Amino acid sequence: MAQAGIHGLVSLAVKKWAPGKEWLVLGIVLGGILPDTDNLGVAFATVAKLPIEGIHRTFTHSLFTIVVVVAVFYLVSLLTKQSRWRYLGWGLGAGILLHILLDLIIWFNGVAILWPIPSWINFWQNVAPPVWFDKFMSPAEFLCFALFLYALNSAARKGKTDSEYLSTLKIWTLLQAALLVIFTVLVYTMSKGFTTIFGAAYLLSLGLVVGITIRMRKTIEAAI
Repeated sequence: MAQAGIHGLVSLAVKKWAPGKEWLVLGIVLGGILPDTDNLGVAFATVAKLPIEGIHRTFTHSLFTIVVVVAVFYLVSLLTKQSRWRYLGWGLGAGILLHILLDLIIWFNGVAILWPIPSWINFWQNVAPPVWFDKFMSPAEFLCFALFLYALNSAARKGKTDSEYLSTLKIWTLLQAALLVIFTVLVYTMSKGFTTIFGAAYLLSLGLVVGITIRMRKTIEAAI
């Protein structure tokens, strides 16, 4: 997978081409980040000592999932008679599709793009990244989270939105920067146990970023 923060940054960057529909861009950004929440399933399986194969980059990275998400939110829109739910669904679908494409293009692992149909695709299967680079990709998650939060901060200042939240946002951004430093040291020095503590910090950070994205939806929507 590409870092979740990268997906968030790319999703923010494409907003300039999105129609000005309520919750559409919010959906694109959330859709760009949420597929990697399948790591929660990996974490649960690991703790429960269950097989982890077939969890990551499968059901949340499938074209069929996009169809289901769009359909569900379309029904919600019909039931509530609020078009923004339909636009949110479209945005989520577009964001998930963008996530899938980025994982295929810029990362070294495959994606089960047609899950549950066996359909593992990996454009980089014959490429092996250097060991040091492969290790650094874990702490780099926090670097990308920090960059995504910084981009939200910049957009809020430019658009003069969510100003009351910016001091808190700065704290969360600095926390991600601190985690980058800490886990960069740990990944090259710890012989055992790194995956466990990294996984916990990563999942908490991922949840934090999703929450901040929803909290700053005014900034994201205003930045169209």
